[in-house]
This record gives sequence, C-alpha cells and structure tokens, in this order.
Amino acid sequence: MASGFSAWLRSPAAREYFFSTHFWGPVANWGLPLAAIADLKKDEEVISGSMTTALAAYSTVFMRFAWRVQPRNYLLFACHMTNATAQYTQLARFCRYHYFGGREATLTDGIKDGIKDAGQQVKGAVKSAAEAVKDAERKI
Repeated sequence: MASGFSAWLRSPAAREYFFSTHFWGPVANWGLPLAAIADLKKDEEVISGSMTTALAAYSTVFMRFAWRVQPRNYLLFACHMTNATAQYTQLARFCRYHYFGGREATLTDGIKDGIKDAGQQVKGAVKSAAEAVKDAERKI
C-alpha cells in the first residue's frame, strides 16, 4: 500500500493534482473551518447570527458541489463538511443564547457567583474579626 502511494507521488498524475486548483483551492479554504472551530471557545455574545447563517448555507451548497463535480473533490468536500458542522454548532449556540434563555441563565449564574464570592468575603472578615477579639482577650 505504501509503495503504491509513493509510486503515485512520483507520477505525473500526482504533480498534476498538487499543482491544480483541485488541491490548492480546498487547502486555502481550510481557513474558514479552522477559524470556526477556534470560535467555538468564544463567548456566545460575540457570535454574528447573520454571518454564521451565511457561512453555514455557503458550506452546505459547496459541499454538494464538491460531491457532484467530476472527478469528486474529496478534500473540498471534507473542508465544507467540517465548516458546515462548525457553523451549525455556532448557530445553535447563538439561538440558545439569544432566543432560548441562555443570556438570562448566564446573567443569573453571574449574580449567583457574585453572591457566593461576597459570602466568602464576609465569612473571612468575620473570622478575622473573631480572631482579633480573641487576641485582645488574651492580652487583657
């Protein structure tokens, strides 16, 4: 198998493929899904619903194109499949945050965390005050 692949790499067909748009177009296009995957870690507040919808539709259309064109461009198909998956995931995050209570839940969680932090600070202040009183009693 490996010897067959290495023989193909040395063939004129491989050179023709690697110097064609069937290879370099998808390679250049991989920037879109890589950026979309990196954006999955960002806050939902910064997701653009219209741009995400446009990119999801674009990748869906061109994924079909990559499958239907002859010869099939598997590299382009994989690129658009990855991008469509990432964009639809982003779109689901956007809809959940803006339309299904995600923003309110985030705000509520922030308030709860703030109350918990304030409670810890009060406990710490009470504890240090109690220790100061005990130290003062010992000195008397």
